[in-house]
Amino acid sequence: MPKPCLLLQLRPERSAADDEYHAILRAAELDADRMVRIQMDQEFPDIELDGYSAVIVGGGPSNVSKPEDQKYDYQRKFEPKLKKLVAEIARRDFPYLGACYGLSMLADALGATVSEERYGETAGARTIELTDAAREDPLLRGLPQSFRAFVGHKEACQQVPPGAVLLGSSSGCPVQMIRVGDHVYATQFHPELDGDGLALRIEIYRHAGYFDPAEADYLIELGHRESVPVPGEILRRFIARYCTDEVTGAAPGGERQSGTQP
Repeated sequence: MPKPCLLLQLRPERSAADDEYHAILRAAELDADRMVRIQMDQEFPDIELDGYSAVIVGGGPSNVSKPEDQKYDYQRKFEPKLKKLVAEIARRDFPYLGACYGLSMLADALGATVSEERYGETAGARTIELTDAAREDPLLRGLPQSFRAFVGHKEACQQVPPGAVLLGSSSGCPVQMIRVGDHVYATQFHPELDGDGLALRIEIYRHAGYFDPAEADYLIELGHRESVPVPGEILRRFIARYCTDEVTGAAPGGERQSGTQP
C-alpha cells in the first residue's frame, strides 16, 4: 500500500481549513486514512519526507512576499521550516503539489521573485491556457488546451522560476502552473475549488483585501455559473499517480498512464 499523502495547511480560519481538506479528498477521490493533515498555524513538527508518498501545500491568507514585520505570528513560526522543506523537495524531486501560496513558496525557494507588484487576481474563474510543454506531461496529457479555474491572490510569480517548466498561463497572470524536475508541481489556481467552495472563501475573506467587499455577492453568483472540472481532474491525477494504486486517467481520446511511485 502506498504511503500516505501529506497535506500542509495554513488557514487559521477553521471553516476554510476544513473545507479545503474535504475538497481535496473529494476532488482526489481519496479516503481520509490516506491523507495526513497538518495545520501549520497550530503546529509544524519535523517532517521526514520518506514517510510520505507526496506533499500538498494549499493556499491561505499568508503571503511569502510580505515584510517580516507584516506577516502573521503563526506564519513567522512555520514559514522558515516550510521553505527549508520545500527546498529539500525540489532538490530531491519529491512529489509535490503546491496551490497558490504553495506556488509562491516553491518559487521563493527556487530564487524567483514573488511580489504583489503585478499579476494579482480577484476571486473568480480565469481561463488557463496550457503550453506546448504540457502536452506530454503525465498530469495534463489529453486535457483541453484551455479550461476554467478558480483563482484569488494578491501576490504572484513575476517570472518563471529558475529550472521550472511553464505548463499553464492566463492573460492576467503568466505563471499559472509549473513543473520542476519530473515530480514537483505548483499552480496559481486552486485545483480543489468548486462553486460552493469559492462562495465559502469569499464570505470568509470578504474583508481581507482580495476584492471589494461590496462585490462579494456578485462574485459568488458568477462562481456558481462556472463549470470547472479540469482543475479537479489535475488534482485527482496527481493523487492517483503518487498516493494510490489507481491508474491516472486521461480525457476521452487520451492515453492512460499507470500510477508510479517516486
